[in-house]
Amino acid sequence: MLLGARDFYVQIGSDMSDEIRFGTRAVHAGEQEGDGAKGHWGHALTVPIAQTSTYVFEDMQAVDDFVAGRSARLDYGRYGNPTQHIAEKKLAALEGAEAAILFASGMAAVTTTLLGMLRSGQHAVIMDDCYRKTAQFCNMVLKKFDIGTTFVHAGDYDQLQRAIQENTRIIVSESPTNPHLNVVDLDAIVALAKQNRLKVVIDSTFATPLNQRPLEFGVDLVIHSATKYLGGHNDLMAGVVLGDEPLVSAIKDYRGILGGVLDPHCAYLLIRGLKTFPLRMARQNESAFAMARFLETHPKIKQVYYPGLASHPHHEIACAQMTGFGGVVSFEVDTDLDGTMRFLDGLRLPCIGASFGGVESIVSHPSTISYYELDREDRIAIGIADELVRYSVGVEDAEDLIADLEHALAVI
Repeated sequence: MLLGARDFYVQIGSDMSDEIRFGTRAVHAGEQEGDGAKGHWGHALTVPIAQTSTYVFEDMQAVDDFVAGRSARLDYGRYGNPTQHIAEKKLAALEGAEAAILFASGMAAVTTTLLGMLRSGQHAVIMDDCYRKTAQFCNMVLKKFDIGTTFVHAGDYDQLQRAIQENTRIIVSESPTNPHLNVVDLDAIVALAKQNRLKVVIDSTFATPLNQRPLEFGVDLVIHSATKYLGGHNDLMAGVVLGDEPLVSAIKDYRGILGGVLDPHCAYLLIRGLKTFPLRMARQNESAFAMARFLETHPKIKQVYYPGLASHPHHEIACAQMTGFGGVVSFEVDTDLDGTMRFLDGLRLPCIGASFGGVESIVSHPSTISYYELDREDRIAIGIADELVRYSVGVEDAEDLIADLEHALAVI
């Protein structure tokens, strides 16, 4: 069940007559449940950190009520935490989801979801332009449990149809994908899934809930690496799965077994980051679009991958299902490997690193940072050229970032 603005009024007990907009949800959602003024825990404006691993019972009757399901409370930190629960409610409100469950990392969210939804002898179809570690998990771990996976090219829906087998249970894709920012047609995938009675899982980390809400298209589960834009400050690791309560609850049971729970301090940092997320994301959308337009016209750039550009192969799909195009721009420099290294070293503002989505700009060289285990021929076969650069735009002034690009391109 998708949650709208009116549902949000009920959740926070508001009598406001105007619709609650996205930025207001980011600030207030999930926080009106405590015992203080306007529901704030302990009268604290900022959500407190419930720094505990164990929850005590008043007496044995309280234990009996908990075991029998007559009381809704916590008993042990691996199964939940008050600070974490507030972060989950805030995330659910932003995504328009019925429920959310947080994990210790984005990969913990992905792996627990796949293990929870698939059993031995079953099969999943996954887009080949996915996060490298997701592909490794499918090939190295799921294979051990006799769970098959078929990788198909993002955007090739005929190939997707052919890949579906009698034992296929789920379709998994990122959208936009990493690092080429391919945008999958959510309507097409959902329609195909319904025809074959399959579940659809979309990793929407690159899009964020501000730019795209896959649940509104009929997707079953949405995953985010909250380490990235949702946290936004390169100071925490978290992942989240969102969707209807019954399905999310089933994934939650597996989290309790596998143990990938988020700690309360990270939940607190995530809540803090979410309050400014819409402001940061709007800035990053705008700056990344400006950077993409600059790079597309530069003579030393071979190709730019950004769904906001008309030259992107999935531009029309992106315009139809996204309200913004994200803060990552990938591009190929018109040089060789040595020239690309000189270009990266010539940049003065962004740091070189593997992550993205924070307030600081980060530049990455996928072939050496993410795909170094593959032979060069194998990397090129999946589109990871030596000249490919992924640039995560922070909240610095766009004019400064573009001037820095101009400076670095001049050295090659």
